[in-house]
Amino acid sequence: MLNQTLPSYPSNPLPAKTDSPFSAVVPGKVILSESWKIFAAAVFLVSVPVFFQAPLVRAFPTLSLLLTAGWVGLGWTLLSRPKTHVWGDLLLGFTGSWLCGSIYWGWLRWEPTVHLPVEALCLPIALWCLYRRQLLVGSWFYLGSLFGTAITDLYFYLAGLIPHWRHIMQVDPALALPILQNATAQVRTPFGVSSAAVLLIILLVAGIVPLRSKQLYWWAFGGAVLSTILVDSLFWIAASHA
Repeated sequence: MLNQTLPSYPSNPLPAKTDSPFSAVVPGKVILSESWKIFAAAVFLVSVPVFFQAPLVRAFPTLSLLLTAGWVGLGWTLLSRPKTHVWGDLLLGFTGSWLCGSIYWGWLRWEPTVHLPVEALCLPIALWCLYRRQLLVGSWFYLGSLFGTAITDLYFYLAGLIPHWRHIMQVDPALALPILQNATAQVRTPFGVSSAAVLLIILLVAGIVPLRSKQLYWWAFGGAVLSTILVDSLFWIAASHA
Protein backbone atom coordinates (compact mmCIF):
# COMPACT_ATOMS: atom_id res chain seq x y z
CA MET A 1 0.00 0.00 0.00
CA LEU A 2 2.78 2.40 0.89
CA ASN A 3 5.30 3.09 -1.81
CA GLN A 4 8.88 4.21 -1.90
CA THR A 5 7.96 7.83 -2.68
CA LEU A 6 6.81 8.58 0.84
CA PRO A 7 9.52 10.62 2.57
CA SER A 8 11.26 9.36 5.67
CA TYR A 9 11.37 11.66 8.65
CA PRO A 10 14.54 13.52 9.57
CA SER A 11 16.04 12.79 12.95
CA ASN A 12 15.09 16.23 14.27
CA PRO A 13 12.09 17.77 12.51
CA LEU A 14 11.56 20.49 15.12
CA PRO A 15 13.50 23.71 15.59
CA ALA A 16 16.31 23.62 18.08
CA LYS A 17 14.39 25.58 20.72
CA THR A 18 11.25 23.76 21.82
CA ASP A 19 11.08 24.58 25.54
CA SER A 20 8.35 27.16 25.04
CA PRO A 21 4.90 26.28 23.69
CA PHE A 22 5.03 29.43 21.60
CA SER A 23 7.08 29.91 18.47
CA ALA A 24 6.46 33.63 18.49
CA VAL A 25 4.69 36.18 20.63
CA VAL A 26 3.78 39.50 19.06
CA PRO A 27 1.48 42.24 20.38
CA GLY A 28 -2.09 41.00 20.21
CA LYS A 29 -1.16 37.63 18.70
CA VAL A 30 0.22 34.35 20.00
CA ILE A 31 1.57 31.73 17.59
CA LEU A 32 1.85 28.18 18.86
CA SER A 33 4.93 26.14 18.05
CA GLU A 34 4.57 23.24 15.64
CA SER A 35 4.78 20.69 18.44
CA TRP A 36 1.91 22.25 20.38
CA LYS A 37 -0.17 22.50 17.22
CA ILE A 38 0.27 18.76 16.69
CA PHE A 39 -0.58 18.14 20.34
CA ALA A 40 -3.74 20.27 20.15
CA ALA A 41 -4.79 18.61 16.89
CA ALA A 42 -4.29 15.15 18.41
CA VAL A 43 -6.45 16.07 21.40
CA PHE A 44 -9.11 17.44 19.07
CA LEU A 45 -9.09 14.39 16.79
CA VAL A 46 -9.59 12.02 19.72
CA SER A 47 -12.06 13.96 21.87
CA VAL A 48 -14.37 15.94 19.59
CA PRO A 49 -15.09 13.24 16.95
CA VAL A 50 -16.15 10.87 19.76
CA PHE A 51 -19.23 12.98 20.34
CA PHE A 52 -19.82 13.42 16.61
CA GLN A 53 -19.16 9.88 15.45
CA ALA A 54 -21.02 8.17 18.31
CA PRO A 55 -24.54 9.37 17.34
CA LEU A 56 -23.71 9.20 13.63
CA VAL A 57 -22.51 5.60 13.70
CA ARG A 58 -25.46 4.49 15.79
CA ALA A 59 -28.01 5.99 13.40
CA PHE A 60 -26.11 5.66 10.09
CA PRO A 61 -23.29 3.11 10.46
CA THR A 62 -22.80 2.69 6.71
CA LEU A 63 -22.44 6.44 6.22
CA SER A 64 -19.84 6.60 9.00
CA LEU A 65 -17.92 3.78 7.34
CA LEU A 66 -18.08 5.44 3.91
CA LEU A 67 -16.75 8.69 5.36
CA THR A 68 -13.47 6.83 5.87
CA ALA A 69 -12.82 7.17 2.13
CA GLY A 70 -13.25 10.93 2.43
CA TRP A 71 -10.75 11.12 5.30
CA VAL A 72 -8.27 9.04 3.28
CA GLY A 73 -8.65 11.29 0.25
CA LEU A 74 -8.20 14.45 2.30
CA GLY A 75 -5.25 12.94 4.16
CA TRP A 76 -3.38 11.96 0.99
CA THR A 77 -4.10 15.37 -0.55
CA LEU A 78 -2.58 17.15 2.44
CA LEU A 79 0.28 14.66 2.52
CA SER A 80 1.23 15.46 -1.07
CA ARG A 81 1.85 19.13 -0.28
CA PRO A 82 5.03 20.09 1.62
CA LYS A 83 3.32 22.77 3.69
CA THR A 84 0.54 20.44 4.87
CA HIS A 85 2.45 17.15 4.82
CA VAL A 86 2.43 16.66 8.59
CA TRP A 87 -1.32 17.34 8.80
CA GLY A 88 -2.02 14.77 6.12
CA ASP A 89 0.13 12.33 8.06
CA LEU A 90 -1.85 12.99 11.25
CA LEU A 91 -5.18 12.77 9.44
CA LEU A 92 -4.33 9.36 7.98
CA GLY A 93 -3.64 8.11 11.50
CA PHE A 94 -7.01 9.49 12.58
CA THR A 95 -8.59 7.70 9.61
CA GLY A 96 -7.47 4.36 11.03
CA SER A 97 -9.19 5.13 14.33
CA TRP A 98 -12.31 6.34 12.53
CA LEU A 99 -12.48 3.19 10.39
CA CYS A 100 -12.13 0.83 13.36
CA GLY A 101 -14.61 2.84 15.42
CA SER A 102 -17.16 2.77 12.60
CA ILE A 103 -16.92 -1.00 12.32
CA TYR A 104 -17.20 -1.71 16.03
CA TRP A 105 -19.80 0.86 17.11
CA GLY A 106 -21.83 0.34 13.96
CA TRP A 107 -22.24 -3.43 14.05
CA LEU A 108 -20.44 -5.00 17.02
CA ARG A 109 -21.06 -2.64 19.95
CA TRP A 110 -23.13 -5.25 21.80
CA GLU A 111 -20.03 -7.37 22.49
CA PRO A 112 -17.34 -5.53 24.52
CA THR A 113 -14.88 -8.43 24.36
CA VAL A 114 -14.18 -7.70 20.67
CA HIS A 115 -13.88 -3.93 21.15
CA LEU A 116 -10.10 -3.78 21.48
CA PRO A 117 -9.39 -6.34 18.71
CA VAL A 118 -11.56 -4.36 16.29
CA GLU A 119 -9.98 -1.05 17.31
CA ALA A 120 -6.59 -2.68 16.64
CA LEU A 121 -7.41 -3.72 13.06
CA CYS A 122 -5.06 -1.05 11.69
CA LEU A 123 -2.27 -1.94 14.10
CA PRO A 124 -0.30 -3.98 11.50
CA ILE A 125 -0.34 -0.99 9.14
CA ALA A 126 0.86 1.37 11.88
CA LEU A 127 3.66 -0.99 12.89
CA TRP A 128 4.71 -1.42 9.25
CA CYS A 129 4.86 2.36 8.86
CA LEU A 130 7.04 2.62 11.97
CA TYR A 131 9.33 -0.08 10.60
CA ARG A 132 9.64 1.83 7.33
CA ARG A 133 9.85 5.19 9.16
CA GLN A 134 6.96 6.53 7.13
CA LEU A 135 3.78 8.30 8.30
CA LEU A 136 5.24 8.46 11.80
CA VAL A 137 2.96 11.20 13.12
CA GLY A 138 -0.22 9.39 12.09
CA SER A 139 1.06 6.00 13.20
CA TRP A 140 2.00 7.22 16.67
CA PHE A 141 -1.30 9.08 16.94
CA TYR A 142 -3.15 5.86 16.17
CA LEU A 143 -1.04 3.94 18.68
CA GLY A 144 -1.69 6.57 21.35
CA SER A 145 -5.42 6.40 20.72
CA LEU A 146 -5.31 2.60 20.83
CA PHE A 147 -3.31 2.65 24.06
CA GLY A 148 -5.89 4.93 25.67
CA THR A 149 -8.67 2.62 24.49
CA ALA A 150 -6.87 -0.38 25.98
CA ILE A 151 -6.52 1.33 29.37
CA THR A 152 -10.19 2.32 29.37
CA ASP A 153 -11.29 -1.21 28.47
CA LEU A 154 -9.01 -2.62 31.17
CA TYR A 155 -10.80 -0.47 33.73
CA PHE A 156 -14.18 -1.79 32.56
CA TYR A 157 -12.94 -5.31 33.21
CA LEU A 158 -11.35 -4.49 36.56
CA ALA A 159 -14.40 -2.62 37.83
CA GLY A 160 -16.83 -5.29 36.61
CA LEU A 161 -18.61 -2.93 34.23
CA ILE A 162 -18.75 -5.26 31.23
CA PRO A 163 -22.33 -6.49 32.02
CA HIS A 164 -23.47 -2.85 32.20
CA TRP A 165 -21.82 -2.19 28.83
CA ARG A 166 -23.72 -5.05 27.23
CA HIS A 167 -27.00 -4.02 28.83
CA ILE A 168 -26.73 -0.37 27.75
CA MET A 169 -26.07 -1.38 24.15
CA GLN A 170 -29.14 -3.60 24.10
CA VAL A 171 -31.71 -1.08 25.33
CA ASP A 172 -33.12 2.13 23.99
CA PRO A 173 -30.94 5.13 25.01
CA ALA A 174 -33.93 6.60 26.82
CA LEU A 175 -34.02 3.54 29.10
CA ALA A 176 -30.32 3.52 29.92
CA LEU A 177 -30.52 5.80 33.00
CA PRO A 178 -30.93 3.05 35.64
CA ILE A 179 -28.04 1.10 34.10
CA LEU A 180 -25.78 4.16 34.18
CA GLN A 181 -26.69 4.80 37.81
CA ASN A 182 -25.80 1.23 38.77
CA ALA A 183 -22.52 1.50 36.87
CA THR A 184 -21.52 4.76 38.57
CA ALA A 185 -22.34 3.28 41.97
CA GLN A 186 -19.99 0.41 41.20
CA VAL A 187 -17.25 2.81 40.13
CA ARG A 188 -17.52 4.68 43.44
CA THR A 189 -16.47 1.61 45.44
CA PRO A 190 -12.99 1.67 47.05
CA PHE A 191 -11.67 -0.77 44.46
CA GLY A 192 -13.26 1.16 41.62
CA VAL A 193 -11.72 4.44 42.78
CA SER A 194 -8.27 2.99 43.53
CA SER A 195 -8.00 1.13 40.22
CA ALA A 196 -9.11 4.27 38.37
CA ALA A 197 -6.38 6.24 40.16
CA VAL A 198 -3.69 3.73 39.16
CA LEU A 199 -4.76 3.69 35.53
CA LEU A 200 -4.98 7.49 35.54
CA ILE A 201 -1.36 7.69 36.65
CA ILE A 202 -0.37 5.31 33.85
CA LEU A 203 -2.14 7.52 31.29
CA LEU A 204 -0.57 10.68 32.69
CA VAL A 205 2.95 9.24 32.59
CA ALA A 206 2.47 7.75 29.11
CA GLY A 207 1.06 11.04 27.85
CA ILE A 208 3.39 13.56 29.50
CA VAL A 209 6.78 11.86 29.11
CA PRO A 210 6.64 11.95 25.26
CA LEU A 211 6.19 15.72 25.42
CA ARG A 212 9.82 16.02 26.50
CA SER A 213 10.85 14.90 23.02
CA LYS A 214 11.60 17.16 20.06
CA GLN A 215 9.94 14.74 17.65
CA LEU A 216 6.52 15.73 16.35
CA TYR A 217 5.23 12.19 16.33
CA TRP A 218 5.76 11.85 20.10
CA TRP A 219 3.59 14.93 20.60
CA ALA A 220 0.87 13.27 18.53
CA PHE A 221 1.14 10.17 20.72
CA GLY A 222 1.08 12.20 23.95
CA GLY A 223 -1.92 14.23 22.82
CA ALA A 224 -3.86 11.11 21.89
CA VAL A 225 -3.11 9.44 25.23
CA LEU A 226 -3.91 12.47 27.38
CA SER A 227 -7.15 13.13 25.50
CA THR A 228 -8.32 9.72 26.72
CA ILE A 229 -8.48 11.24 30.20
CA LEU A 230 -10.58 14.12 28.87
CA VAL A 231 -13.03 11.86 27.03
CA ASP A 232 -13.39 9.43 29.94
CA SER A 233 -13.89 12.32 32.36
CA LEU A 234 -16.65 13.84 30.22
CA PHE A 235 -18.44 10.49 30.00
CA TRP A 236 -18.07 10.03 33.76
CA ILE A 237 -19.51 13.49 34.46
CA ALA A 238 -22.41 12.86 32.07
CA ALA A 239 -23.16 9.48 33.67
CA SER A 240 -22.91 10.89 37.21
CA HIS A 241 -25.39 13.65 36.45
CA ALA A 242 -27.76 11.53 34.38
